[in-house]
Amino acid sequence: MGTATSSMAAKFAFFPPNPPSYNIIVDGASGKMRISDVNQSDNVDVLKLSTKRGSEIVAMYVKNQSASLTVLYSHGNAADLGQMYHIFNELSVHLNVNLMGYDYSGYGQSSGKPSEQDTYADIEAAYKCLEETYGVKQEDTILYGQSVGSGPALELAIRLPNLRAVILHSPILSGLRVMYPVKRTFWFDIYKNIDKIPLVDSPVLVIHMKWWIFLMVSNFGSYVKRSTNHCGSKGETIVIWNSILST
Repeated sequence: MGTATSSMAAKFAFFPPNPPSYNIIVDGASGKMRISDVNQSDNVDVLKLSTKRGSEIVAMYVKNQSASLTVLYSHGNAADLGQMYHIFNELSVHLNVNLMGYDYSGYGQSSGKPSEQDTYADIEAAYKCLEETYGVKQEDTILYGQSVGSGPALELAIRLPNLRAVILHSPILSGLRVMYPVKRTFWFDIYKNIDKIPLVDSPVLVIHMKWWIFLMVSNFGSYVKRSTNHCGSKGETIVIWNSILST
C-alpha cells in the first residue's frame, strides 16, 4: 500500500516537457556547450554534471560581473532550461546576482528518470559545482525553489545552516497533500516540506499565489520580521529583495 501510494505521488509530482524544449549543441569556434533555439549569451556557461545516483544533468550558470550573491534555482514542473533560459538571464540582471539553474534527472537533456531522491542528488551536484568550479560560498548563496523545486531546495537548505536566504515560490506541503487533504505525514509521502521548514536556519521568503509572505527566521526559529502584501507591485518586490540582501 505504502509503496504503491508513494509511486503514485511521484507520478503526479513530475511532468517533464515531452519533447524537451532544447538540445545541447557544441560551438565550433569555442568548443563550449550551448542550449539550442535561444539567443546565445557570452556570460552563460552550459554544463553537464554527474550526480551520485548516476544521472548526468544539464545546468546553466549565468555570470554577473557586479554580483556578490548567487541564486541556485530549482524550477517548477513542466519546464526545462530551454524555457527558463531567458528568465534566468533577466533575473540575473534585475536582481544583480549570479544564477545557476539545472534540469532534474529526466528533464530536458538530463539523463535518468525523475524521482524524489534523484532531485536531491541533482541539487547537490549543482551546489557542489558552484563551490568547486565557481568558488561560491554558502553564506553568499540563495536557494530558490519553485513548486516541485521547493522539495530539493528545502532538502539542501536543512543541511546548509549558513545560507544567505531561501526563497520558496508556490511551494508544496508534501506530495500527498497536493492530491489529498491529509492532516498528518505518512512515511511513504514524498517532499515532506511541511515537516522540514522548521529545520531551516536561514531567512525564508515564501511567495504563494497572489500574496507575498515575508518571514525572516532567526537561528532559534522565532520570527523576527513579517510582512504580508498583495503581489504585483514592483516596489514591494524590491523592498523584499533588499531585506534579503541586508540580512
